[in-house]
Amino acid sequence: MIPLDGLTGENIFSKGHGYTYDDFILLPGFIDFAVEDAVLETNLTRNISLKSPLSSSPMDTVTESRMAIAMALLGGIGFIHYNNTIQEQANEVRKVKRFKNGFITDPIVLSPNHRIADIDRIKRQQGYSGIPITEDGSLGSKLVGIVTNRDIDFVQDRDTLLSEVMTTHLITAQEGVSLEEANRILQESKKGKLPIVDKQFRMVTLISRTDLLKNRDYPLASKGIDKRLLVGAALSTRPEDRDRLEALVKEGLNVVVIDSSQGNSTYQIDMINHIKYHYPQLEVIAGNIVTAAQAKNLIDAGADGLRIGMGAGSICTTQKVMAVGRPQATAVFQTAQYAKDFGVPVIADGGIANIGHIIKALSLGASAVMMGGMLAGTEEAPGEYFYKDGVRLKKYRGMGSVEAMNEGGAKRYFADKEKIKVAQGVSGSVVDKGSLLSYVPYLLQGLRQGFQDIGTRNIRELHAALYNGDLRFELRTHAAQAEGDVHHLYSYEMEMV
Repeated sequence: MIPLDGLTGENIFSKGHGYTYDDFILLPGFIDFAVEDAVLETNLTRNISLKSPLSSSPMDTVTESRMAIAMALLGGIGFIHYNNTIQEQANEVRKVKRFKNGFITDPIVLSPNHRIADIDRIKRQQGYSGIPITEDGSLGSKLVGIVTNRDIDFVQDRDTLLSEVMTTHLITAQEGVSLEEANRILQESKKGKLPIVDKQFRMVTLISRTDLLKNRDYPLASKGIDKRLLVGAALSTRPEDRDRLEALVKEGLNVVVIDSSQGNSTYQIDMINHIKYHYPQLEVIAGNIVTAAQAKNLIDAGADGLRIGMGAGSICTTQKVMAVGRPQATAVFQTAQYAKDFGVPVIADGGIANIGHIIKALSLGASAVMMGGMLAGTEEAPGEYFYKDGVRLKKYRGMGSVEAMNEGGAKRYFADKEKIKVAQGVSGSVVDKGSLLSYVPYLLQGLRQGFQDIGTRNIRELHAALYNGDLRFELRTHAAQAEGDVHHLYSYEMEMV
């Protein structure tokens, strides 16, 4: 009889030690399927399933409508932050629910009184320059022209008004046009942009040839029974956020995250009870928590999913400042082991820095992961790019940072009424990662390859192997961790293929 190598999850995580993702490694299994046969479908909550086990964090430098749309198209889901007014958050949810494949619902629009320099700025920050021109520079105003590179490339004076250079002979389509018909118009006109207008010639939306090509087909898209994209949003436990919730539900919200740094509270239980009574069709993800005892309280209250993590994020300092929390790998295993008996999925939130960490979170019982830093810096993340030392960056900040707390994030830490606020996060910047439409498929392909190495075809099999002892782990020393990373090179470059 061949002895089994390694340890079971129970062996490792029942000894009273706290472990992070880098403290252990999975042992390989037997491969009897191709990479493309690995299936990543999972349950986000009791009643919401996704084709991809990925979600974006409700942080104000991570998730607004652009991120949520892209995540849903790619099989995951985005959770829109609440560091804004009720109407602003509701508007972001509305944009996701009204999204149609290939249509840009919130294009940048300028007025004739703007200057070429404004186009130059948009091109530097956003990477494109074909801008519709309306009478007052807003969406919903009468369309009067469009400015593209061919209009401005050879104009020396960049203070020239757009009214002097814009193209006024316009190819447009009427509101309600199908994507197929819009594509035909673009092909025949050989234009890069197609403004969509209403009967009064007011700008409604925009179609871009490049976006049309990108958005041609998304077989993994997360959609509800109404065929619209799924979207989540966050709210606090404050009583006034019940009005926020009402506005979000009116826009078609599918799932809500009750956003607390320590979710095991009477305030959160009261909010769960309120939601379940008034909006029984709405799925509720409760948290954040890190222990089985916390999980019990929230499951008993009616939570449909649990968000796991306290102080594990790259910009979070809760464990250091408050001396409270838990290493993320241990937190995920212990909560998932308890929640599985009640059919409640857990979402690993925090500590995800690479594909391997996603695989490890799933291998410990998580049904999905929530990412902040991994997605910050993409084109779809809120904020503008800037350069420092020749590197293109975007701002990324913790919701517990002083900067974010002053703008509303303090509600997450029960500190919005306090005169003295103690920061539990920092503000920083991350490198440009390009478009999510290229980045997430790269992550998903890496996950499939990891599943093949483990020898499991899907997340259901992975969890079964975890709990029956077939999935084997090994703890790693610091030397072993160093050996498993790049070492003994003079220099190297890590590139995403």
